[in-house]
Amino acid sequence: MTDNARLSLHVPEPAVRPGGQPDFSNVKIAAAGAVARPAVDVAAEDIRDLAYSIIRVLDRNGEAVGPWAGALSNEELLTGLRNMMTLRAFDARMLMAQRQGKTSFYMQHLGEEAVSCAFRKALNKGDMNFPTYRQAGLLIADGYPMIDMMNQIFSNESDPLHGRQLPIMYSSKEHGFFTISGNLATQYVQAVGWAMASAIRNDSKIAAAWIGDGSTAESDFHSALVFASTYKAPVILNIVNNQWAISTFQGIARGGSGTFAARGLGFGIPALRVDGNDYLAVYAVARWAAERARRNLGPTLIEYVTYRVGAHSTSDDPSAYRPKTESEAWPLGDPVLRLKKHLILKQAWSEERHAQAEAEIMDEVIEAQRQAEHHGTLHAGGKPSVRDIFEGVYAEMPPHIRRQRQKAGY
Repeated sequence: MTDNARLSLHVPEPAVRPGGQPDFSNVKIAAAGAVARPAVDVAAEDIRDLAYSIIRVLDRNGEAVGPWAGALSNEELLTGLRNMMTLRAFDARMLMAQRQGKTSFYMQHLGEEAVSCAFRKALNKGDMNFPTYRQAGLLIADGYPMIDMMNQIFSNESDPLHGRQLPIMYSSKEHGFFTISGNLATQYVQAVGWAMASAIRNDSKIAAAWIGDGSTAESDFHSALVFASTYKAPVILNIVNNQWAISTFQGIARGGSGTFAARGLGFGIPALRVDGNDYLAVYAVARWAAERARRNLGPTLIEYVTYRVGAHSTSDDPSAYRPKTESEAWPLGDPVLRLKKHLILKQAWSEERHAQAEAEIMDEVIEAQRQAEHHGTLHAGGKPSVRDIFEGVYAEMPPHIRRQRQKAGY
């Protein structure tokens, strides 16, 4: 064989390895307010450029600028700030609890709080989210009790799921939070199917699917896009691009598409990219997509450009595959600090009030933890009944399951 005939395999490489200098020069960031806000009924082919840009509202000075600004009042923004701060404090306490052996597993949201907290405020009661394991902000922003979340994490006697789910895999029909699946990407097809069923029933509720950048390589992701585009399902297809899967940089799953949002273009789905660390931008884009769904204009795909500051989970050591200082170099900043700066600029907040709120929120989280631990933790206190293993599987328990339950002493 000649050299020209020899094949070689291309393996994508991250821009920098541990010990190197963080480099985000490949992240092309549009100026705040520079990206147009199209009409809600725009055709997908007319906004192809939005799949390659990044919609931003907050500029470097903390001002809200451009056509996507002005959707939220000061009171709504203060609520959003508090929700993000609560999620961050909740994370800190639960991570500590895992290190203390009170639960087996935990996953943080550090740096991604704006994505789920702002998105939830763009939905209506009764809409259904099909989340991954890093959207607890959907529950926090909807007023779901932290104690119930902690009970589930500890798998104690008051666990609303009776110990039948891994920690942090919450479920609440009342709060529009479909049961989290540990098998990645399954929730995408489930969300599209739920949205189709809602349309078949002539209901008014829409669905939201959630997936991480790594899981877009799964076949379920592509199957969901086929059905969503074919049947114009009333669904919002969310991709949280936090730059890293558990140990693989986002370039592996993205392939040659340039951006994750661009994946939607091949299916005729309107696709947008948004600054995932900008609470105002996330809300505005989510509201735009929700209106499309409610007006029978079909699905919208949204890529949230953000950064996972912490480890993938308590089972992960990110220092093995990325520089320790990489999060400090992330050009889109911290979502909590950016919204705080904006509110101070509007004279609706202050450093003193922020410090006070941090202390108050941490006190609330600690008190919730104290009450949850009263019902038990992983190695101490009350546990769900073994009987619960056999319940909730069949509408009517078949004889062989009943016999198994009896053998177990129940």
